[in-house]
Amino acid sequence: MPKKVAILFAGGPAPAANAVISAAAVSFLRRGIEVIGIKNGYSPFEKFGPDQPLVEGKHYITIDHPILKRTRNSQGILIGTARTNPGKNISHPSHLDDLKLRAPLQRVYDGLRSLGVDGLISIGGDDTLKTANKFKLFQDRLPAGSPRIPVIHLPKTIDNDYRGIDFTFGYFTAVDELATEILNLLYDADANRAYFIVECMGRSAGWLAYGAAIAGEASLVMSVEDIIGRYRSEESYTDPKTGEVKTRPILNIDAVLDLIVGTMLAREKDGKEYGVIVLAEGLSELLPMEIIKDVSRDDHGHIAVAEVRLHERMVKLIDQRYTEKTGRKRRLRGVQLGYTGRCGRPTAFDAMLGSQLGVGAFRALEEQKLDGVMVSIKGQLELCYVPFEDLVDPQTLVTVVRHIEPGSDFHRLARFLETQLSS
Repeated sequence: MPKKVAILFAGGPAPAANAVISAAAVSFLRRGIEVIGIKNGYSPFEKFGPDQPLVEGKHYITIDHPILKRTRNSQGILIGTARTNPGKNISHPSHLDDLKLRAPLQRVYDGLRSLGVDGLISIGGDDTLKTANKFKLFQDRLPAGSPRIPVIHLPKTIDNDYRGIDFTFGYFTAVDELATEILNLLYDADANRAYFIVECMGRSAGWLAYGAAIAGEASLVMSVEDIIGRYRSEESYTDPKTGEVKTRPILNIDAVLDLIVGTMLAREKDGKEYGVIVLAEGLSELLPMEIIKDVSRDDHGHIAVAEVRLHERMVKLIDQRYTEKTGRKRRLRGVQLGYTGRCGRPTAFDAMLGSQLGVGAFRALEEQKLDGVMVSIKGQLELCYVPFEDLVDPQTLVTVVRHIEPGSDFHRLARFLETQLSS
């Protein structure tokens, strides 16, 4: 049985984060197991060493029952978060044999051991899952007899694009927050005979954009899953690192603009001179390389999609295409939504889901004696445990994004409810 467990939260915030942390912590505390919370993800380990030890209050906190008082429904993140990635230099198992490449993971291990930690609860998205897996693989290569720190991962993302679980905590709260904003914009659009072009959070998949569009009664929604067939094109570019000429998929912007303007014209025939068009922010990564080549990237290699300002670019293009088609002008406004949905007060479902995942971390580590698993939920909050090797490619060490399946009932629901175009 572990004596001291560390809880670490990394990546973007999500509603019900504190439900997860609180339920996990109180489960261990009730068994007499000490709990500490690592502050701001993996960032405290960046400079850890004999001359820069981890300091309580600055790098971690001791979690006790008074701290957890009425926290399961609270907003924010008790221990903060960050996107620091100690596994960013590891892209193949062989890299773990390189002392320099694995040094950041060594600092994490040494830092946790310096605090007497013998169990790690990792909470985060697919990038944090990759880090948790690399940390486990790093320990697999430790000399025989070295102390092990079992790692249990809890899936978190409001994007809901996680393989291995049906719905991630915070997704429904975020959808509710965003849908409310879209409905407000819809009333504004109706009053002013205008259109709002909404850029909605959702980097790799359209779950968030689709959910918000369905609940918010948007006129049209598009995400990366929709860039197929006539909406997809390709471009050649030169890789700045290798000099190699490569090909990548991009938006067929003409086809996308025709769809959007066609939707606006179809609504006009129905007497509706207003609407809200929802575009997932992940479409920014499918813009031509010339537009995004200079956009900054995080430790995981993702472009800062907010810097692209997709909504503003699309407003200009839609305005031009609408005028070309009609000879008229239509009031258009671009809006970026997403951050307001990341720390909202959790809905009852997300609070229950998050609490069960937190309890699942305790059961996986203390009751099941597991290591290297992700806690998942199926059916009516029934716990199950998915090994890392079922979620991460063993050679590339990357995870597989779960997209909305085109033609699935969820995908068809949005298409059925939005403005219909004649074929």
